[in-house]
Amino acid sequence: MRDHPLASVAQRWLTELQECVRAVDYPRARSLFDENVVSFGTHANIVTGRDALERDQWRHVWPNIREFTFRLDELHCTGDEHHLVAIVLWDSRGIASDGTLFPRPGRATVTLARKDDRWVAVHTHFSLAPRRS
Repeated sequence: MRDHPLASVAQRWLTELQECVRAVDYPRARSLFDENVVSFGTHANIVTGRDALERDQWRHVWPNIREFTFRLDELHCTGDEHHLVAIVLWDSRGIASDGTLFPRPGRATVTLARKDDRWVAVHTHFSLAPRRS
């Protein structure tokens, strides 16, 4: 799956989203998602549509994290020229109430669909990694 023929598509898409998260650039990020995306994450149970995703997930997380980075060397892909699924770990740093940074690792599954000659996310699932005991 790491050597999937469309892995570079997923890598480019994830890199662009990573840049959006780091810059807290909602308008640019919205262009990467289908209008009717269905998602869930750390803050949002299940949301439908870009507006809800931005409001219920991104705006709660992005301003409060730093150094968001996909682990692209650990990317797994499956799919074809119509639908591509990317499974990837990510790292970020949360900001504690005293301003110190703490590790905030997670994982994501992104389902991309080819629409009008571009790849857009039709489903995403972002969540924090399980805590190790």
